[in-house]
Amino acid sequence: MYEVDHDQFEAMVMHAVRALPDEFRQRIANLEFTVEDRARSDDYARTSTPAGSTILGVYRGIPLPKRGAGYNMTLPDRIVIFQQPLQRLARDESDLAERVHHVVKHEIAHYFGISDDRLREIDAY
Repeated sequence: MYEVDHDQFEAMVMHAVRALPDEFRQRIANLEFTVEDRARSDDYARTSTPAGSTILGVYRGIPLPKRGAGYNMTLPDRIVIFQQPLQRLARDESDLAERVHHVVKHEIAHYFGISDDRLREIDAY
């Protein structure tokens, strides 16, 4: 287990976002990144994750490919990274930063409409 304060963790998330390739970052619209301590019960339902399992991050929104002409004037979608479970898994600061980076990339994939099944197919899970 490796712990940092909320501000340090948030900085790790923002660093992971800035490290995304330009072709992805330039296509991000109406999306915000936030940090919460842990997943909420509706996150388990949204992701079809059994209760008691660990969720490291979640995409709360409508993926880009599913946004139609009526998608306008809406609140931003969110990618939420969960601090406590990631810290529990981390061995040190470098490991925590690497895990945060992986989860940010994973959730960005969902934003772009890539499913967990497809991520497994391409060995990106």
